[in-house]
Amino acid sequence: MATSLPPTLRTIRVVAAVIERDGRYLITQRRPSAVLPLLWEFPGGRVEDDESDAEALRRELRHRLDADIDVGALISFVTHTYETYAVDLHLYDCDLRGDDLRAAAVNAFEWVSSADFERYPFTPADEASMARLLGVDG
Repeated sequence: MATSLPPTLRTIRVVAAVIERDGRYLITQRRPSAVLPLLWEFPGGRVEDDESDAEALRRELRHRLDADIDVGALISFVTHTYETYAVDLHLYDCDLRGDDLRAAAVNAFEWVSSADFERYPFTPADEASMARLLGVDG
């Protein structure tokens, strides 16, 4: 009897900004109507076919927080498989231009120390990234 291989999952390339100020990191909460509602994550989003990671990050931060950023080096990469798709999450070191943020397309945002991350329910992909960033086996 032949066994069938599982179907290949669709992979989504996602980028996120790690923005640190005074020992605190910028995190955002997904909207109630989003996939993985009300979970927390580093700000960012999906990379479109016609754009670079840096272009996607700048577009997503403008859209979600009405913010402009400078995109630095890639600092972490993880793949997380959900039930029906996989996410390739690339985290970049970024700097915020200015201080004004507005929750334009997110439910909320917070500046949080790494010691307080455990108080926020993060998306699984972001949890894996945080474990790698903090040197914790996840």
